[in-house]
Formats: sequence, structure tokens, C-alpha cells
Amino acid sequence: MVRHLFIFLFLTASVCVMMTSTSVQAREISSYAFVNDDGTLRIKRKTIHLYGIHIPETGNHCRTNISPTICGSRASLALEFKIQGFVRCEIVEENNDGSLVGWCRVNASNFSEGTDLSAYLLERGWAVALPDGPVEYQALEKIAYRRGVGVWGFSVDGFAPRTQ
Repeated sequence: MVRHLFIFLFLTASVCVMMTSTSVQAREISSYAFVNDDGTLRIKRKTIHLYGIHIPETGNHCRTNISPTICGSRASLALEFKIQGFVRCEIVEENNDGSLVGWCRVNASNFSEGTDLSAYLLERGWAVALPDGPVEYQALEKIAYRRGVGVWGFSVDGFAPRTQ
């Protein structure tokens, strides 16, 4: 009887550990990222919207200070510039269309959370904070507004209007 109880407890604990580890793995995606024109990321065949922000339409622009020239929205070009390797996203929610919302960062390690990509865009004025986003995002948006950068003004950053 004691042996059966021990086996039952062992199996129950094993199942709990497997369920916990599966949910943790499913809640984070880490790999190379491709930046879509709308500022979303494409990681492991999943479209990921950056958590807590909205990226307004800024039209198409081109980075002329690099070769080959890359064109896209200002936010997507800023992300292309910032992302130089792996992106780690903690998945916050899944949308009805199958896309994900994630808190994504670059240069993350066991010792550092890395750079928050939503905060990066907010600081440069290429995104606005969502009303239910973190208070830090609200503050970063206000700072960008006061500085007159990004969608709040004009900045010289190696971009040129796209000509077709």
C-alpha cells in the first residue's frame, strides 16, 4: 500500500513538473527575428506584436546611410537597426488571429534583461503607449513628446522619404 502511494505521488509530481516546464517553454520564444513593415516581429513562424505599444503609420521611408538601402516604416527601420541577433519574447497573450503579443528584448542574458524593444521605440517617438501599458511606457511617451522626436516632430537619423 505504501509503495503504491509512493508511486502515485511520484507520478503526480512528475506530471506537475512536466506541465510547469511546458507552460514556461511555451510562454517564451527566443530566436532570430525578422521585422515586418508594420513593426511586428516574425520569430519561428509566429507574428509578434510588441507589448504595451501601438505603432502609428508613418509611411514608407528608406535608410540611405547603409547599403543596400532598406525601406519600411520608421518603427520597422529603427527595429532593424537595433536587432543584431537573437530576440527573446515573453508571450503575454495570443490574439484571435493567432498572432502573439510579447515583451521582447535584445541582448538578454542570464545576467541582464536586455533592451526592451517597446521602450526603445517609445524613447525615439516611433510608438505610443497603450492605455493599459506599463506606467513606464506612458512616461517614455511623454518624454519623447516633450523632446519632439519621432512622430512628435522631426529628427535627423539617416532616413529619406521613399521615392518610387
